[in-house]
Amino acid sequence: MNSTLHYDVAIIGAGMSGLAAGIRLAHFGHRVCIFERHNAVGGLNSFYSIAGRKYDVGLHALTNYVAPGVKGTPLGKLLRQLRIDRAELELWPQKRSRVAFGERGEISLAFNNDAGLLESEVARGFPSQIDGFKRLVALIQTYDGFGLDAPVESAREVVRQFITDPLLEAMLFCPVMFYGSAEERDMAFRDFVILFRSILLEGMARPTDGVRRIIRVLLDKYREAGGERRMKCGVKKIIAREGRAAALVLEDGSEVTATHVLSSIGAVETERLYRGETVDDRDVGRLSFVETIQVFDRPTDELGWGDDTIVFFSTSPDFRYERPSTQVDTRSGVICFPGNFSTSPETTLKEGMLRCTCLANYDQWKNLPEETYRADKERWFRSISATVRKILPAARDDATVAQATSATDMFTPLTIERFTGHLQGAVYGSPRKNRQGTTGLSNLYLCGTDQGYLGIVGAMLSGISMANFHVLQKS
Repeated sequence: MNSTLHYDVAIIGAGMSGLAAGIRLAHFGHRVCIFERHNAVGGLNSFYSIAGRKYDVGLHALTNYVAPGVKGTPLGKLLRQLRIDRAELELWPQKRSRVAFGERGEISLAFNNDAGLLESEVARGFPSQIDGFKRLVALIQTYDGFGLDAPVESAREVVRQFITDPLLEAMLFCPVMFYGSAEERDMAFRDFVILFRSILLEGMARPTDGVRRIIRVLLDKYREAGGERRMKCGVKKIIAREGRAAALVLEDGSEVTATHVLSSIGAVETERLYRGETVDDRDVGRLSFVETIQVFDRPTDELGWGDDTIVFFSTSPDFRYERPSTQVDTRSGVICFPGNFSTSPETTLKEGMLRCTCLANYDQWKNLPEETYRADKERWFRSISATVRKILPAARDDATVAQATSATDMFTPLTIERFTGHLQGAVYGSPRKNRQGTTGLSNLYLCGTDQGYLGIVGAMLSGISMANFHVLQKS
C-alpha cells in the first residue's frame, strides 16, 4: 500500500478526547490523522446554526474550574499537557447554581466555585448530616478517581456510610448523575468522585462563545503540532488480522493503515467496526435526553432569572435517574442559563437563553412518522417549559416571557444518535467503562466516554492518558 496512507496513529472521531489525543501525539512527532464522519468537530460537544444563530450542543459549562494559580488539578494538567495558555479559553466562572427539590424547588442547596458555600448549605438544611458530609468530602478529596486501576464499587453504598438522610443523598447524586453517569440508579464510586469533585468542589465556568472557543483552541493546537484531519470521512470498517487492526476502510472505500488506532466513538460502536452486527448490544447505554432551548430578546435577569447559572432539579424527593417509561420524564432535569456567568464588566448581553435537559426514552422516539415526531416535540416543549416555570423564581408574567421569546429549538435522542453516532442516543455511552482502554485488538484502544473519564475536561484527559499510556510510553 502507498506509504503516504500509513499513519503512526489513526484516531476515529474528532470529539474532545480525539482532538486532545491528536495534539498530545503530534507534539512528540507522531504522524497522526483524525477521521471524522461529520463536517464539524466536537462530537457530543459541538455546535450548530439556525437562522444565523449558533447553539452549543452539549456544553452547559466547563467543569473542573479552579482559579488561576491553583496547582495539582485536572484542569491544570490538561492545559500543561496540551500546551494551552489558560487565557486562551477566556473562562468566566458561574455566579451561583443550585440543587432544587420539591414541587416548586422549595428545598434548595446552593453552590458555586467556593466549596465552602455547599458545606454551609448542607449545615443549614441538614444539620444532622454535616459531620458525615465533611467526612465524605475528605474521602473524595484524597481518592484517586482518575486511576486506571481504581476499583469498581457502588457509589450508593459508599455514600451511605456517611450520609443517612435519603433526601440529602438524592440531592448530592442529582447533579453528579445528570452531568456524566451512564448507569441507571447507581454508579461506580470512582465516577462519583470525578464528577462530585469537578462540579461541587472545583466548580464550573463557561468560555467566551461557549464550546466554539474550546474547539478553536484545540484545532489551532492540533494544526500547529502538524496533525492531519479528514472531515466527512468516517471509518466504515476495521479489518482485523492476527489480533490487530490491520487497516481502516473509510466511507469512500479507500483504506489506510496505522501502527496504533484510537477510537473515541464508544466501546460497542468501535467493536461493531471489526466484528460487525454480531456484537452483543447489552452494553449499549440506555440513558438519553431531550433538551429545550429558548432564546430571549433581552438578558434573562430582565425576566426575573438573574441569580441562577445552573439548576439541577427534581419535583419529587424520590429522584429516579433511569430511562423513563414515557417519551420524556419532566420530574427532574437541568436548567441552564448560558448568559449567567461572571463575565467582564464591559460585556453586554443583548440576548438571553434558557436550556432545560430531561431524561428521555429512545425507543419511544424512534420510527415515528415525521408529523408525529414534530407534534411530540412541540407537546414536550410545552410540558418542560411548564415544569421550568414552577422550579424557577417567579418571573414576569407569561405574556411578557412569550413576547420576549425570539427563537426556540429542541433536540431528542434521535438527534443525539444522528450527530454523535452513539447507539440509542446514549449521551454518556455504555454503563460499563474500560479504564485501560483496551479492546479485542492489540493495537486498538478506546478514549473518551467509554474509557471512563467524565465531563469535557475528563474527555480531554482521557485522550491524553490513552495517548500517553498506549503510544508514548511504548515508543
